[in-house]
Amino acid sequence: MNICVFLSAADLDERYTRPARDFAELLGKGGHTLVWGGSESGLMKVVADGVQMAGGRLVGVSVDFLAAKARADADEMVIAADLAERKALLLAKADAVVIMVGGTGTLDEATDILELKKHGRTTKPVVLLNTAGFYDGLKQQFQRMEDEGFLPVPLTDLVFFAEDGVAALAYLEESQGVQ
Repeated sequence: MNICVFLSAADLDERYTRPARDFAELLGKGGHTLVWGGSESGLMKVVADGVQMAGGRLVGVSVDFLAAKARADADEMVIAADLAERKALLLAKADAVVIMVGGTGTLDEATDILELKKHGRTTKPVVLLNTAGFYDGLKQQFQRMEDEGFLPVPLTDLVFFAEDGVAALAYLEESQGVQ
């Protein structure tokens, strides 16, 4: 399965890197392909290293102004003209999406895929990996949106909240019929 992972390119501490490394190892050992922003920096590098070392493939989609930070040894690397094209390419190459910890760029990517799902423009499964409770506040906000009628579909149809990588991958594999 081609799994798009939205995540930070920042250098982060062990409470985020250790679970990311564990998840990456699960992806690689499961024979999955990582589809990611292509960066050789921070958490993006940690996940790419883990997937590659465990035998998985790497498909990167960088963007023109970040091309100098793109991973040289990816199995495939595409350079998009801008961030909008990058998001579209990432989603086109993926069977499923996992949202890991990140900043405003990750949040932009997350809300974009959820908006597409809300309008029926994609049926790809989406997992929000809530490492160290990072997304507790966002989960609460999404629940409020649902409770107060702002979501035309149930929240559970849009996103699965996973507390760890094992639960995230199990959900994706089950949703895709992978044994």
